[in-house]
Amino acid sequence: MTQKQWYKGAVIYQVYPRSFQDSNNDGIGDLRGIINRIDYIKSLGVDAIWISPFFKSPMKDFGYDISDYRDIDPLFGDLNDFDELISEAHTRNIKIIIDQVLSHTSDQHQWFTDSRENQNNSKADWYVWADAKDDGTAPNNWLSIFGGGAWQWEPRRGQYYLHNFLTEQPDLNFHNPDVRKAVLDNVEFWLKKGVDGFRLDAINFCYHDAQLRDNPAKPKDKRQGRGFSEDNPYAFQYHYYNNTQPENIEFMQDIRTLLNKYPGTVSLGEISSEDSLATMAQYTQGGDKLHMGYSFELLTNDYSSEYIRTTVETLEQRMTEGWPCWAFSNHDVERVASRWSENGEVNPQQCKMLTALLASLRGSVCMYQGEELGLGEASVAYEDLQDPYGITFWPNFKGRDGCRTPMPWDLADSSHAGFSEVKPWLPVDNAHKQQSVAIQTDDNNSILNAYREFMAWRKGQTVLLEGDIEFIETPEPVLAFYRTLAKQRMLCMFNLSAKQTSIDMPTSIVKEYTELSHHSAKLDQGTTTLEPYACFYAQC
Repeated sequence: MTQKQWYKGAVIYQVYPRSFQDSNNDGIGDLRGIINRIDYIKSLGVDAIWISPFFKSPMKDFGYDISDYRDIDPLFGDLNDFDELISEAHTRNIKIIIDQVLSHTSDQHQWFTDSRENQNNSKADWYVWADAKDDGTAPNNWLSIFGGGAWQWEPRRGQYYLHNFLTEQPDLNFHNPDVRKAVLDNVEFWLKKGVDGFRLDAINFCYHDAQLRDNPAKPKDKRQGRGFSEDNPYAFQYHYYNNTQPENIEFMQDIRTLLNKYPGTVSLGEISSEDSLATMAQYTQGGDKLHMGYSFELLTNDYSSEYIRTTVETLEQRMTEGWPCWAFSNHDVERVASRWSENGEVNPQQCKMLTALLASLRGSVCMYQGEELGLGEASVAYEDLQDPYGITFWPNFKGRDGCRTPMPWDLADSSHAGFSEVKPWLPVDNAHKQQSVAIQTDDNNSILNAYREFMAWRKGQTVLLEGDIEFIETPEPVLAFYRTLAKQRMLCMFNLSAKQTSIDMPTSIVKEYTELSHHSAKLDQGTTTLEPYACFYAQC
């Protein structure tokens, strides 16, 4: 792959730094912890590390509320630590991608403390301010993802400000060109530090409807999915006006223009809109916007060959120019080992199959820390909850803490599984201690070793990295597709269930098939027999 195309087919390993490795025994992971574990990450065969926010922040939303975009919060270290991390990663041929949270800041950012003082200061128009209605109520019906209205009254200005997320996360006004310039200057600061790319958080939320029109109501039968609690009124609206505005396209072009000044750097946009697949296609087409799009379409509870096939096919039909990036887990949703399990319990063979499936789709791959261990959703008691989202909607929705608990490194009986020598910010799940890196490294049949084996094999399969995809109509629970690149053609089949299944497959199309030690599948006289959660790869 050329330097400009390194991201195509890349495996991007997401590190949530608070929970990866604590190096100074304060119970919170840090940049030094990532440096100390960089050889482990290298052993996974990944191409890049995506690091969730480590910037200076009051931590109301654990780093996604930034008070200084150009400094590192002391919890995580300092700029010297970050420079060393980049150096150590690049020495190992690993790229560094960092989060950029551009649509909003912390309410403790200097821009906001200036803006809220009055309506006549130099930053007065840097955030989304609006007058109250005649009866004193909010300017419109927009809602916050974290529950309740999206407007907060500020008595110093005598106006409301918009917050699509927490009250402490006021939205910037991207209709102001000075805001756009300042935001891009902050992005360039990290480009100059040597980062290889950005994961752009909630990037379709940058612009709001300048007319502040009300969002229309959404029928009850349309409210499911996209990770929202059934009790969250946010799901009761079509969010046509508080995000994904036409003006955002020009800002995507501004980001790409900046990145083009730093060859080899890439952008990965997180997109959650009313039609995320259409937005992904729009934001990545033409070669002058984002390099990759990332959505929540495979981060839902939907688990069937039909759903996965339809989702990927729909994006393929729409994204004729861009490049997709797929994920089954991240720091915002229940871990896939639990979410897609048949009985709520982690099935090691299913975890191995899901890794192979995700890494066989056309596009790049985001793997969340612990996914390579098959970690399930952790059980977190109410008194241990940290996530404001979970605390608000408890007990119907337990928030995001269950997927954010610390990585288990050492033997089950070690102190906090080797994450820290003191009590961590979230408890290490007891079940996770039995799935630690140390235990799985010594087990030839472990999920971790299957992950390493598969990723090493995949690197040699150019057709899986760059090829086109064409799905085959198959009955549940089998998902099957061809990957094609020039004269290469590979058949990929997956049994999504815990039961053995067979499918007719003419032997004439198969030249040879690959037997991976952790995936049991056989071809015999035109019939492919797939053991529970098996994978089948054949050259055609």
